[in-house]
Amino acid sequence: MTLADLFSIMPIVITAGAALLVLLTGPLLQAGSSCAIAVAASLAAGLWAASASPANAPVLPGLAFTPLAHFLIPIFCLAAALTLLLSHGYNQRRAIKGEEYPATVLFALFAMCVLPCAGNLLILFLALESIAFAFYILVSIDLNRAESGEAGLKYLLMGAVAAAFIAFGFSLIFAGSGTLALSAALAAPGNRAIVSAGWGLVVIGLAFKLSLVPAHLWTPDVYQGAPAPVAAFLSTISKVAAAAALLMLLAFAPPLSEMRAPLYLLSLFSMVIGNLAALLQKNIKRMLAYSSIAHMGYLTLALLTGSKEGYAAVLLYGAIYTAMNLAAFGAIAALSAAEERQLIADYSGVGFSAPFRGGVLALSMLALAGVPPTAGFIGKFFIFYAAIRGGQTALAVVGMVSAAASAYFYLKVVVHLYMHRPVASSPQNAHPAETAALCCASAAIVVIGVYPAPLMRLVDVVLR
Repeated sequence: MTLADLFSIMPIVITAGAALLVLLTGPLLQAGSSCAIAVAASLAAGLWAASASPANAPVLPGLAFTPLAHFLIPIFCLAAALTLLLSHGYNQRRAIKGEEYPATVLFALFAMCVLPCAGNLLILFLALESIAFAFYILVSIDLNRAESGEAGLKYLLMGAVAAAFIAFGFSLIFAGSGTLALSAALAAPGNRAIVSAGWGLVVIGLAFKLSLVPAHLWTPDVYQGAPAPVAAFLSTISKVAAAAALLMLLAFAPPLSEMRAPLYLLSLFSMVIGNLAALLQKNIKRMLAYSSIAHMGYLTLALLTGSKEGYAAVLLYGAIYTAMNLAAFGAIAALSAAEERQLIADYSGVGFSAPFRGGVLALSMLALAGVPPTAGFIGKFFIFYAAIRGGQTALAVVGMVSAAASAYFYLKVVVHLYMHRPVASSPQNAHPAETAALCCASAAIVVIGVYPAPLMRLVDVVLR
């Protein structure tokens, strides 16, 4: 391996080294130092990935710094840094102490940096499951709340089943093709029946990771029990990573005829059931959990097209959805005290008692609803445009109708923020780190909504 090869995978090296550094030296550092090191490492890895030149040639066996990695790793790193900033004040208020939290976030980020660089099925599987293992810890890290431990256990049990499906699916694809390399294993399968069976199992496993109906029942319980910053990280980057894994598989083998019906039904049921279930929710985190199910249905709709426009819409929407949900869960975290505000009614009048944080929450709700000129409108527009261009007109119409219905429960939060009298005490002042993170997420929502061209050019470079 040459020095140039080492430089190309430096984001992986930085995150791995920083995770070990934080974990080993955490007991010797002052409070807050571990989090600061983790934020600096995340930003350094992201900047390095953004400035490096992608190349499809493998750096190590099964690893290559591809254009997809060049696009996704900075997003992963920025999201991790914002999550750590949102966690700083939140963890102080909730007495979540120790270096385990920032170290685990960095370990998750390390796996996320590996995933888009994967060149074979084995590394792709290890990256996916390493991300999942980190989240098992993060979801249950609040030792003072029984709900956090319960959510972690549910996620672990369901995640183990999903991992088994994906591993068995990859083994069948390997058995049918005789190779682990993504390009050779999927582009020219030697035994269609075995490879198709493997595809089916992989889709079942990834449906769990994407919270697609009917593999979605864990989502509201885990989101409700997890600390709000962890829910922000889980609902965004873990979903984008799983969608990227499916995109990498489909890029080498457009959806097989046998897989069109399952993907069609997964998208249909997720969009409809996710939005209908969200209409009934009074708990804001459960509402956002069900809405995330619907949003993953939109992503599956774009993947189903098997076209360049569809894949571009997936990458574009993944980046936008990350900003929207980080802002939403970040505002929930910043407005919490010793206990989180669980119910939507608990946010009544917060738009006046905490104008900035209430405004960020309102902005994120408008963006998730797809109201122009927010980034959410741009994302949904290109999803449905790609679906219609790809011949999925009927499913696109269902998606548009369900997206229109979703405006009710998003705007209900805005109504409580500004049109209801307070029912809870005024929130404490936000920590400066939380304010900085919310500013970044809000700026991304507004800037991409008004001027999406730079992000669209980056997506176009990935798919050339």
